[in-house]
Parts: sequence; structure tokens; C-alpha cells
Amino acid sequence: MLRFKNLGSGSTGNATLVEARDDVSVSRLLVDCGLGVRNLEARLAEAGLQPADVDAIFITHEHSDHIGCARQWAPRHGIPVWMSHGTHAALGSPDIGGLVRTAHDGVAFELAAMHVTPFTVPHDAREPLQLRCSDGARHLGILTDLGHATAHVLEQLALCDALLLECNHDLDMLQTGNYPWFLKKRVAGDHGHLSNASAAEIAAHLCHDGLRHVVAAHLSQQNNRPELATAALSAALACSPDDILVAHPQEGTVWLDA
Repeated sequence: MLRFKNLGSGSTGNATLVEARDDVSVSRLLVDCGLGVRNLEARLAEAGLQPADVDAIFITHEHSDHIGCARQWAPRHGIPVWMSHGTHAALGSPDIGGLVRTAHDGVAFELAAMHVTPFTVPHDAREPLQLRCSDGARHLGILTDLGHATAHVLEQLALCDALLLECNHDLDMLQTGNYPWFLKKRVAGDHGHLSNASAAEIAAHLCHDGLRHVVAAHLSQQNNRPELATAALSAALACSPDDILVAHPQEGTVWLDA
């Protein structure tokens, strides 16, 4: 069994739990740790878990809303932290209690019942990675913080049963909003963030009969609205907007089976 629960998504902090079970073991991966310690532990408790229940952390890239409290929290609880060499270097090569594990594009690693495959994405970070997680039968794709989908990205996410997909901004809202010009250019650039329209194109490309859940994630509070993201994705997937879930900045999502 494979399931996931977003704990919070957006510029205020990002974290997602992924859990895999088989007949003999359960594995839990925390993808990004972009919250403060109190917030993180409170949201874990709401998910019915304690820090000791987390087997590993995966940091997608070095931006503060993704690394969060990982450097302090992981050694406190003896939790291994996976990240790319570039992300580690961009953070200043911290020791993190000797718990750093190096992740590589396309090189899978195992967490007992879970199979995790990182892959590179175009984003304005040193060596960003996103993930495909599987229990061998079900597959979850996590795709946030990228400016556009390369052929490599789409290949890595083919036939996923569930997607956590960035819908950062509505392009019209971004262009007419009060961000300075340089920031608008960065956000909308090829190494920035996905617009609703770009996310919809990705969803349409990855749509198949077995796709059970699409969760809109990393919405900008200034440049997007949930109803715009769900409208774009539902149109691309030929479903009702009510079928698209949105990861809330503070509440995340409920547990979802992949």
C-alpha cells in the first residue's frame, strides 16, 4: 500500500509524507522539511505520527521553504537526510550529524517497503531533484518547483497513480500583480515555477486511466487562487474541479491512497 499526506505547501513551507507498507514493514519518507520544528511536529501529530516514525527525509533543493528545520531536526532524531551533491554544497556542506546521504538523478534507493527514484528538474537552484515513489504496485509523482517540464521529467512520471503537481501562479495575476519586474521574470521563467496553464499541459500529458489523484501544490498566495488552479487542471483532465484537491499552506491534505 502506498499513501501520502501533504503537511503544508507554499512559500511559507513545504513538507509531504509518503508511506509504503507491505506484509512485514512500513516505510515513511518526509519529502522536504520546510517548516519550523513546532509546526512540523504538530502537523506530524495531526497525521497520527511522531518524529520516530519518519525513516528518512528527502530535500528537493536548498531554498528555505524546503530545507526548513532539517539541519536541526534530523540529527535530534537520528533521521537520514537525502539530497543531491549540489543541494548539499549550496547549503554550505553541513554535516547534519553524519546523516547526509547523496541522491543522484535516476538512481533509485530503497526504504524497506518504498522504492524512491529522484530525477532532475529545471529550477533556479544548484541541483534540484523531484521524486517518484512506489511500493512496487502504486506510484506517486512529486513535481513542484520547476519552470517547465522536460522530456526527462515527463518520462520519469509516466503512468503514475497520483501526482502532487505545482500550480504556482496564474500568469495574468502574476503579470498584473505588484511583484517587481525582475521577480515576475524569474517566477515565469524556464527555471522558475509552473503556471496553472503549464501544470495543466503536464497533467494532460500524464493522464491515463489509472490516474487516481491530482493534487495542486505550491500555489502562490499573491498570484493564484485555488479555483483557478482546479479549473485549469480539471479542464486538462476532463473531470470536475471538485475532483482536484489543493494542498493548503497550513493544513496540507488528508491522507490519500496512491
